[in-house]
Amino acid sequence: MQLHELPPYAVTHAGKFHADDVFSGALLRLLRPGIGITRALKIPEHFEGLAFDLGWGEFDHHQQGAPVRENGVPYAAFGLLWRAFGEELLRRGCCAEDARREAARFDEQFIQPLDLDDNTGCGAPLASVIGSFNPAWDSGDSVDEQYYKAVEFAGVILRRRLEEIWAVCRASVLVREALANMKDGVVELGCYCPWKAVLAHSDAQFVVYPSQRGGFGAQVVPSGEDGEAPIDFPAAWAGKSAGELIALTGLKTIRFCHNGRFLVTCDEKEDAVAACRLAQRAGEKKQKG
Repeated sequence: MQLHELPPYAVTHAGKFHADDVFSGALLRLLRPGIGITRALKIPEHFEGLAFDLGWGEFDHHQQGAPVRENGVPYAAFGLLWRAFGEELLRRGCCAEDARREAARFDEQFIQPLDLDDNTGCGAPLASVIGSFNPAWDSGDSVDEQYYKAVEFAGVILRRRLEEIWAVCRASVLVREALANMKDGVVELGCYCPWKAVLAHSDAQFVVYPSQRGGFGAQVVPSGEDGEAPIDFPAAWAGKSAGELIALTGLKTIRFCHNGRFLVTCDEKEDAVAACRLAQRAGEKKQKG
């Protein structure tokens, strides 16, 4: 099924709900605003809409032989819907390449924990939050009304996460341009914007950007296969005061070096770049453990 083929009606199971069917409902409302979602114990006779988490069809996962990801995480309805429509949804604000990458990343980081919880009961904090919308056994609240409240809540979360992804995609154009003009492993950005999606695993070692707190930040780029940076800021700088850092580096506007050695801030961009050059010459890397 293609996104433009989504019907105006959908059905899911009645009774107690979980993060899987709740986020599925929220996703469908984003994919097709105004879609009607009903809840039933079985698919109604002659129903021509989309069924999810019910009926053993394309968007159910309770039957034998239900789909499993290559990494072994089984799909639930949310993951199945995202697999079908997620990349196309992201193309509303991303180029095809970025949409493909970000759709896979979102599945791995956000959807898979929920799918795994639904299939195994392993426990996921967000799944627990969604589950708390179910009525208490003696409350008298309508489970259907609570489901729609949970879908609305999940929709807020989902929309915010998608806006973050689209923001990353907009930034990727600027970051790719800056990467093309990189000088000796240091990328200079003209404004603060998300950069990790482009620079991680590139040849960049450091990135310098205007800080949201004023001045300029210089940050190491995680480019190794293990997600670690090949070079960190020197251990002697870690957690030192501004006065100590000035004495150690000779940089007049250096103000801060994170104890984790991945971030330095300076008042002037030239000093932020110079801090990266000093770190390159020192060539130090954090010791694991």
